[in-house]
Amino acid sequence: MELAVFSAKPYDKKYLSEALALRSDSSIELIFHDFSLSEDTVALANGSDAVCVFVNDTLNTPVIEALHQAGVRAILLRCAGFNNVDLIKAEKLGLFVANVPSYSPEAVAEFAVALIQTLNRNTHRAYNRVREGNFSLDGLLGRTLHGKTVGVVGTGKIGVAFARIMKGFGCRLLAHDPYPVDAFKELGDYTDLDTLLSQSDFVSLHCPLMPSTDHIINEASVAKMKKGAMLVNTSRGPLIETRAVIAALKTKHLGGLALDVYDGEGALFYNDHSGEVIQDDELMRLTTFHNVLVCGHQAFFTEEALGEIADSTLRNLEDFDERKPCHNALVKQGHLYVKKKSLPVRI
Repeated sequence: MELAVFSAKPYDKKYLSEALALRSDSSIELIFHDFSLSEDTVALANGSDAVCVFVNDTLNTPVIEALHQAGVRAILLRCAGFNNVDLIKAEKLGLFVANVPSYSPEAVAEFAVALIQTLNRNTHRAYNRVREGNFSLDGLLGRTLHGKTVGVVGTGKIGVAFARIMKGFGCRLLAHDPYPVDAFKELGDYTDLDTLLSQSDFVSLHCPLMPSTDHIINEASVAKMKKGAMLVNTSRGPLIETRAVIAALKTKHLGGLALDVYDGEGALFYNDHSGEVIQDDELMRLTTFHNVLVCGHQAFFTEEALGEIADSTLRNLEDFDERKPCHNALVKQGHLYVKKKSLPVRI
């Protein structure tokens, strides 16, 4: 079975190849493509039985139709999010779609904490100062986490893992999620979003992108945040309305912003643009604030997570090929396993 892997970086090739090597009797053949899957590149999937894609590949209606016409039978997402996939079209055409819903949630949770502490204690600024011989502490004042209130928006596996870490710092925890879980109830209290925003010193987003969460952080919700609070997003870029947080940063209502994802990252992230003029004015404006950190969607990027992603991706394909139950299936045998009201709003 030929698997065309798009957006294949050196680390993707390494971990997928290693995971395949452990399957001595596997019939899977990996074909790596460095570029992303799109309407311009979908023809390169011709002859492949399945495609393997990542968060910023495009799988809209034209691409799904082209894959189907090319004989592709399965779409393997080596990520948890599926807001870039037209699942309705995949369902109609009978394509198999599976994701990797859980891969070291601690990796993302730990990175969110790292962003908080880097921004809160200004270690990124101190690092650059010392390299230039400046050992002054002016402008590096932070806040002790112990005793602060932390708001967790979304209490899936990553959100709960994040909450556990923050509990260890001695923080008070509030959460908002339409589906409460017992694992969080042992750590903190659930409340409505407005209360969470108004009481939290730090707010961390860990919810999926769907109609109810698209721009969940907007002008109105930012205004409800506690003055000087810090906002962290390691989930999905479109959860935040960029213009709203820029305005709040300019008025100093928002005390800090740490992003590992960005609304509009698809054309930029995972590639080197250092020799180019980046045309995204809002992203470039964000980078001018001293109290803003922007990373390139790397929260998942640990050895353990990459190993789990590679293994789960190949296992999903094997389940499909061998007609075994696949617990990670989003679409299987013409049946959609995702509630339509929860489908992503952007493809």
